[in-house]
Amino acid sequence: MAPKVLIMKPIPKDVETFIAGYCDYEIWDKNYPMPEDTLLEKLATVDGLMPAKEKIDSALLDQASNLKIISNISVGYANFDTDEMRKRNIMGTNTPYVLDETVADTAFGLMLLAGRKFSLLDRYVKTGQWKVKDDPIFLGRDIHHATLGIFGLGRIGEKVIRRAVRGFDMNVIYHNRSRNEAVEKEYDVEYVSKEDLLKRSDFILTLLPLTEQTTNYISHEAFDLMKEDAFLIHLSRGKVVDEAALIKALEENRIAGAGLDVYEEEPVSPDNPLLGMDNVVTLPHVGSATEQTRDDMAMRAAENLIQGLQGDKPKDLIKELDTLK
Repeated sequence: MAPKVLIMKPIPKDVETFIAGYCDYEIWDKNYPMPEDTLLEKLATVDGLMPAKEKIDSALLDQASNLKIISNISVGYANFDTDEMRKRNIMGTNTPYVLDETVADTAFGLMLLAGRKFSLLDRYVKTGQWKVKDDPIFLGRDIHHATLGIFGLGRIGEKVIRRAVRGFDMNVIYHNRSRNEAVEKEYDVEYVSKEDLLKRSDFILTLLPLTEQTTNYISHEAFDLMKEDAFLIHLSRGKVVDEAALIKALEENRIAGAGLDVYEEEPVSPDNPLLGMDNVVTLPHVGSATEQTRDDMAMRAAENLIQGLQGDKPKDLIKELDTLK
């Protein structure tokens, strides 16, 4: 008998066809979440699950006695209660690697939008105004030859460095838990302390995972060290940056601006002061949001799902559960 799979969000047709070759499946193809009572009813007989953003906790797992694998269509898996999944021998996977280049593009998009004030200028023109050259408030900051400081040098960071050095002639410095001497040598980048990075950078890019150590990593003290004409580009996890400290630094003109794709609370509250600031670019958490990348992520999640259901170790089994197979 073919394993049974529940897919809790729309996926590309080719991914659906791939899954159909191995499983009996049911898909929730609406653009709103499956009602909880419907979900709990369907979980009783499924072997595999592709969630949207549902929290995978004991209450959900208690209803899924046959479940063998949960395959996220994302790099993050904060929705997983890994302790509960380990107790029940349930595998969990994510989709790393396929979005690295796209997120690196987003980093530069935010630098250009914030540093060159492109979002502000777009609104300016669309409201019937034009005499930009007569008002110094519209003069932006060069990205080329500026100093870029990166917190967190993983795969995405390496892609950003290639663009920065070879495309924009930027000087790049970075801080990470460990040095990457190969990247330093290839791109002539410099490993520095956290404090040195904050003091020297024109643009500061966050690419850190959210851990106990990185929560509020960019704090009041960090903003005090930054240059007054520096920009914060935030692409990691919302709570890596102390948002109250960021708002205060912007209100007091202690930094020049920010480009944000992540926030402490999502969706962002309409009364969040960041939304009313002309020197802040706000994106709705779309770092990997291109059609091709999202399709690739869905296919990778499907491949992980099938590997687990066939008794193999999925290629993207998360590290917390890597002892299960």
